[in-house]
Amino acid sequence: MSFLLGNEAIFIPLFGITVFIFAYFTSDRIIDYLHRKSLGGREEVLQLMDKMFIDTDRTKVTYAMLAGSFGIGMLMFLLVWPHFGLGVVLFCAFTFAGWQAPKIIMVNLWERRCATLTNQMVDGMTIMANGIKAGQSLTQSMERVVENMSGPLSQEFSLVLNKVRLGMSVEDALNEFGERIPRQDVQMFVTGVNILKETGGNLAETFQTITSTVRERQKIEKKIEALTAQGMMQAVIITLVPLLLLGIFLVIDPNYVMPLFTKPLGWFALALMLTLQVIGLIVMKKIVTIKV
Repeated sequence: MSFLLGNEAIFIPLFGITVFIFAYFTSDRIIDYLHRKSLGGREEVLQLMDKMFIDTDRTKVTYAMLAGSFGIGMLMFLLVWPHFGLGVVLFCAFTFAGWQAPKIIMVNLWERRCATLTNQMVDGMTIMANGIKAGQSLTQSMERVVENMSGPLSQEFSLVLNKVRLGMSVEDALNEFGERIPRQDVQMFVTGVNILKETGGNLAETFQTITSTVRERQKIEKKIEALTAQGMMQAVIITLVPLLLLGIFLVIDPNYVMPLFTKPLGWFALALMLTLQVIGLIVMKKIVTIKV
């Protein structure tokens, strides 16, 4: 096995034939997979940007995603030329990372926005409860939130109020708000308001109850984050240590580690190492992630 991997004259043709046969029988699935991972994720990125009130152009997003994947991959391939094998590995790695990066970035931004909105629910519900006690209607109390607060909660309430002004019922506008922000605290607010509008009840008292529930949930979440912070840091450190050691060896004694980048066996070892690192990071992240 080591003789086969170490002999480039035998390994490269066999590897090429294997790739050709595999691609021939799975070309349809490969093309569909490449489309989903490249431009297929564009729609999700555009939807998330629309939910965050970010004005954008579909053409610009397409060009940016292509430049961030194939463009950077080709740049890395040209930087290490004439090392063809290393160039192919870097091209595939950076192209795949470029496919995933826009969606990952937008999802993280969306999650942060939802977390910020949930944190604002305490102050927003307090303002609405005071408005209801003062004799204002539901929409008037929501207008007070828009006037006195900024950030995602104010933007979402402004969207709800605009839809109500255009003729949509309050219940439907709030249901769309709950669909846009799939969080338990938002769902509790939407469900409570809709039920009370049908059956009658004390909205101010309901808002105070929701505020207390949200506040207690946030306390638990912050405590869990503090307890799991050490585990997250350990996962990051364990993942970065092999890459850091590889960089140190490249600076101190490049000839010692260059076979990893110039030999087929080294390429296989690098690919295996990166795969195991990613799997380990994902597993450790799932272990320390606790849903409340």
